[in-house]
Amino acid sequence: MHLLIDLGNTRLKWAMAEGRDIHSGQALAHARQSDIREALRSHWQNLPRPARVAIASVAASDLLEQVRWTIHRLWPGLEIIRPQPQAHAHGVSNAYRQPEKLGVDRWLTLLAVRRYHDLPACVVDCGTAITIDILNVRGRHLGGMIAPGLTLMKRSLVQGTEALQSFQDEFAVGLADATEAAICNGALFAAIGLVEAVVARYGQGMQLLLTGGDARCIAGKTDLASVIEPDLVLQGLTVILQD
Repeated sequence: MHLLIDLGNTRLKWAMAEGRDIHSGQALAHARQSDIREALRSHWQNLPRPARVAIASVAASDLLEQVRWTIHRLWPGLEIIRPQPQAHAHGVSNAYRQPEKLGVDRWLTLLAVRRYHDLPACVVDCGTAITIDILNVRGRHLGGMIAPGLTLMKRSLVQGTEALQSFQDEFAVGLADATEAAICNGALFAAIGLVEAVVARYGQGMQLLLTGGDARCIAGKTDLASVIEPDLVLQGLTVILQD
């Protein structure tokens, strides 16, 4: 069994895996943890010793070091694998002129889609940022887009408008009669509009795959047919470990 870790900007997600089979996945919001090492130790101390650990990290380097410290404290000498984007690997050709500049989470998502899902595909990660990538039937990455995610869009308006306070309420979808509801719906419709516009221009006839924390929210508010795959980054790590 291997330990897979997806260390994002907001959440740390992990699971045990054997081959392509992923088991026992969990997640925590690392920004809410006063001591991330203690939080992880309490979650991981009863796990069986993994054969290897594979980490995908787009978070700050100090947070990654705390995760690595916890791993070595629990399982001394354990091999840690940190994949990096490449120009071509595992059947995927990277569209970026500087392949290493593609986020490792996006790279791993492309590997997972190439290995385990139908092509061609339009892949949308609905997380802190909304990323969209197109993969053709031969596994060639055609490029992508990045925009603020729902929380980031709402937060930017709250922080940039003196009269507003932070809010967490959910509101009915549609035209709003209060500023907070208008912001929530504006962010939601901006995200939906982006996805629908990209699909209309570049992704017609492609499978639409949604992943990330807001995937279900966005999928439920658009008429586009889609498949929700919450573990695409972890699936990509299994590709690295198998090959």
